Formats: sequence, C-alpha cells, structure tokens
Amino acid sequence: MNKNVRPTAPAAPQGEAKGGSAFAAIVIPLALIVSIIIYKFVFGNPGNFQGGNSENHPLPGSYLGIIYKGGVIVPILLTMFLLVITFSIERFLTISKAKGTKSIEAFVRSIRQKLNVNDITGAVAACDQQKGSVANVVKAGLIKYQEMARDRGMDKDQKVLAIQKEIEESTALELPMLEKNLVILSTLASVSTLVGLLGTVFGMINAFSALANAGAPDAVGLANGISEALINTALGILTSALAIIAYNFFTSKIDELTYSIDEAGFSIIQTFAAQHGEKETYTA
Repeated sequence: MNKNVRPTAPAAPQGEAKGGSAFAAIVIPLALIVSIIIYKFVFGNPGNFQGGNSENHPLPGSYLGIIYKGGVIVPILLTMFLLVITFSIERFLTISKAKGTKSIEAFVRSIRQKLNVNDITGAVAACDQQKGSVANVVKAGLIKYQEMARDRGMDKDQKVLAIQKEIEESTALELPMLEKNLVILSTLASVSTLVGLLGTVFGMINAFSALANAGAPDAVGLANGISEALINTALGILTSALAIIAYNFFTSKIDELTYSIDEAGFSIIQTFAAQHGEKETYTA
C-alpha cells in the first residue's frame, strides 16, 4: 500500500453535502446581520464620540469609536472575522470527533498489537470503542480481512488487493467530512485582505478629498479618511492571518489522521500477507 498517496475523495454523500451547505447558508447571512448590529449599536454608540455624535471624533482611548470610523467596509470585514471564528470552531469539533475517544497514536498502537497476535475480533472491538473516522476506516479493513480470510476461492494476492481497495474506499468516503468548509477558510484568507485594501482605498479617497477643498484643508475629514484607511487595513490583515493559521492548522490535523489511517491499513495488509497462505482458511 502506498503510504504517500491519498486516494481521490469522491463527492460527499448527498445528505452530508446538504448538511454542510445548509450550515454555511445559515451562518453567512447570520454573521452579516450580527456584524451590522455590532457596527451600528456597539461601535457606533454615541457615547464613544465627542459631543455624543457619531459624526464627531471618537473620545480619547475609545477604540470602538475608532473602529466605527473605518466606514462601511468594517461590517463586511467583521462578517469575515466572525465566519473565520465560527468555521474554525466547527472544524475543531468535527476533527476532534473524527479522532475518536482516545489518542490516535494509542489506538493505532493497540490495533498493531492485536494484529501481531492475529486477534482480529479484538481489533474490531477496539474500533467500536474508539469510534471516529479513523476507527471507521480501520474497522472496514478488518471486516474485509475476516471476509477474505474465510474465502477459499481467491489467491492471496487477490485477497490483499481486495482489503487494500476496501481501506482506500472507506478513507475516500471519510475525507470529504473532514475537509468540508476548509475551502471557506482558504477563501476568507485571500478575500479579507483584498476587502481590507478596498477599504484602504476608500479611506485615502476621502482623505485626499478633504485636502482638495478650496482654502484651508478639512482637518477633520483628512483625519477621518486616514483613520478609515488604516482601520480597514488592520482588520483585513488580522482576519486574513487568522484564516491562514486556522486553515494550515486543520490541514495538518487532517494529514495526521490520514497518515494514521495509512499506517493502520498498511499493518492490516502486512499481517494478512504474512499470516495467510494461498488457500489458508480462517477460524473466527
């Protein structure tokens, strides 16, 4: 079994795909609504500004008022920030559940120990106790192991290929669930920076418009324009950085799970090849 090649994942089951789409369809507009409310009533609270008017400068040290001065791009960036947090939590819970009830290393070690003594029934029971995606794949391979061990009409090479195919197909069915919504995080990592730059451009346009006034420049307009530009830049960079960190973190965790599946699957195939001859029968 090639431990370096991940099998191509087929499309997720229809119910699972609908579940992921429904979650995203609910979370995205909800995050936008929450962001607008926060922008209007928290950041834009009159108490954050001089004279109780949101059109004036923020009070000294009022960071909420300063963020409000970022302009209409701020709610969009805040939406993206909330989406990064939400999908990061969702992926964390999903991948944690996929690991099972105990550490993957201990589970794989237990499976290998049971395979070394040809305790296939005990290995299946360990999978039932572990649960999660890794255990599901290993259990599918072990059940195929038992089936092939009882089969008298196939030679050993055919049986080994059948077990390998079963493990690869089970892995391919589990991967979409693990990788679901990661594309949203990767998209947010790129788009949030661009949206932040767009807000920066709007802020600089307002700043230069204040300088273009006849006579004395509009100092307040100039300050607000520069503030808008810098705030949007900061929010865009922050959101992008968090999305990149989250995406890379979850990708590495998925790779760890995939490696554990490959390791356990390789042990199953090696054990079968070593302990079963061309026509050897299996006793449960």
